Amino acid sequence: MGNALPIIVGFGGYNAAGRSSSFQSYKRMILESLPEVEQVKTLAGLGCLMGLVKRNGDQYSNMEGKNLTAKEVAHHYSAAILDGTMVRKIELFNPDKVAGHKKIEISAQNGDEIIFSLPKRDLPNDLPEGWVIDEQVDGKVQIRTKNTSGFLVESSYELVSKAAGQLPTGFKPAEHYNSRFHPRGLQMALLGSSDALHSTGLDWKEIMSSVRPDEIGVYSSSALSQITDDGFGGLLQARLRGNRTTAKQLPLGLNTMPADFINAYVLGSVGHTEATTGACATFLYVLQAAIRDIRSGRRRVAVVGNAEAGVTPEISEGFANMGALADDDNLCKLDGTRMPNHRFASRPFAENCGFVLSESTQYLVLMDDALAIELGADVFGAIPEVFINADGIKKSVSAPGIGNYISFSKAIAAATRALGEESVRNHSFVHAHGSSTPANRRTESHLIDRIAKTFNLFDWPVTATKSFVGHSLSAASGDQLVSALGTFRYHIIPGIKTIKEVASDVFQERAIFPLKDLDVSDRQMHVAFINSKGFGGNNATAVVISPIRADLMLKSRHKENFDKYLLLREKTRCQAEAYSIRADFAELDVIYRFGEPLIDESKISMKSDGISVPGFSKEVLFDTKNPWADM
Repeated sequence: MGNALPIIVGFGGYNAAGRSSSFQSYKRMILESLPEVEQVKTLAGLGCLMGLVKRNGDQYSNMEGKNLTAKEVAHHYSAAILDGTMVRKIELFNPDKVAGHKKIEISAQNGDEIIFSLPKRDLPNDLPEGWVIDEQVDGKVQIRTKNTSGFLVESSYELVSKAAGQLPTGFKPAEHYNSRFHPRGLQMALLGSSDALHSTGLDWKEIMSSVRPDEIGVYSSSALSQITDDGFGGLLQARLRGNRTTAKQLPLGLNTMPADFINAYVLGSVGHTEATTGACATFLYVLQAAIRDIRSGRRRVAVVGNAEAGVTPEISEGFANMGALADDDNLCKLDGTRMPNHRFASRPFAENCGFVLSESTQYLVLMDDALAIELGADVFGAIPEVFINADGIKKSVSAPGIGNYISFSKAIAAATRALGEESVRNHSFVHAHGSSTPANRRTESHLIDRIAKTFNLFDWPVTATKSFVGHSLSAASGDQLVSALGTFRYHIIPGIKTIKEVASDVFQERAIFPLKDLDVSDRQMHVAFINSKGFGGNNATAVVISPIRADLMLKSRHKENFDKYLLLREKTRCQAEAYSIRADFAELDVIYRFGEPLIDESKISMKSDGISVPGFSKEVLFDTKNPWADM
């Protein structure tokens, strides 16, 4: 039969457009192109997620206790829902008044002394030179000095870039489980992976009992660690802000923690764990690792994804100082206005001035095709290959290079090999990196044009998810991929609706950059190419096959068991639909297994050919064959 085929059996997460499972976030992107019943369902689900309404039986009630139908929710709250999703002005903190300190120096004039007082307990351990301390009776001391003294004075500053892709307004991940001071990124990892698991419609215990413990893998990370106060942000700032560090800030700040949290608190897995990073291409890096292991047979189940809570003042300021972000002044210059349009700040392949920072959590559940058939798993697509290539010698860390020509070309060749030239030529589309920078629009469009000419492609549809949800760094390609799954289901490629026209320096001879949603029901898409370009030369391209073509591949590979599989799959779909209904009411069933009994090490059974672990039905088996023995 050859290599195992990695099948997408579930997906979930959250970004600025909403929840990923059941295609909610995708449907928010193409809302105006949906039938009315789907528009109502999407708006009502987002209304619950945002806390505007809550479940009351099979209906809804608002904060005043008034009962509403889904249609009434959509009618009364549509403005708030639309305004509170997608890219918009930063709400997580006040970007006009970010807390900080200003360094000042105070000098005595004409030989006079500087005199001030403070509580004795606040005296520094090492007194500055020239300070004379006079005790006072009220627990204070008076300081006299003739020396120049430096002080940090509380002050505020304004971010130059105030647009961001944030989770929907009112949706607070920490409120959906006992979050225990977890950094926001780890909260999102728990919610995103839980959503993906529930979306499968399968019981996780059944999956675990079907494979050996080490045949399960978790592949996850965050590119910039946890920079919020509960992670590295608080750790690095504490002393300078006069605070103490906590025992959790260092370990919870690590960029491996999304994988560790999922293993420990969601899956209870003792299997493989991997936390690879590749800047903005990180999602495709962990995806490639999972695909590699499933194809080789090392892993049969993989939970793959990233969580990045990157909308912080520090990260925004860092990217802004690189000239990478769409700042307010340049947006105004582009539009000839005095007020920036934050809603349309991310403009891939148009006249633009930088990318828009965002936050997101996206996860896939993958299985090898034989296990998917055995368990009756649903099929949302298949991912046969992910290619990663570096740029070689670079003149700057952020400059695009030639590595993406290799990764993308390999992806086209692999898809042609698996599906045939006709499928790639007439039934494929591109989810471009589309970062919204002037350099990206030229270089990536040139790349797409060169590849299209090489493989004789015409009218190749190209879209860019960052126009809707911004750039979520490690999770960015996850945003692209779950949107591509939506196109496979609803046959609509989201248009790049934040731009009025494609820039004149964008190569358009072979590609189509739709400004409105593109209906492809007459030429259904068989394959999507997910492209990513990261700082430092981290280029990656994934091949994603549609569920229709994946089904045909499964039928060909598993003829004898396919009819039985289809019957099992109907049950799975019913169970997944039951979760979808609850999730649309914001009943997210977040899995958090903290406090459950630990594995008793004394009950582990160890032999020379394997290990039996309590709670796992199958053993971990050792490979006793010498792979380097003479053939």
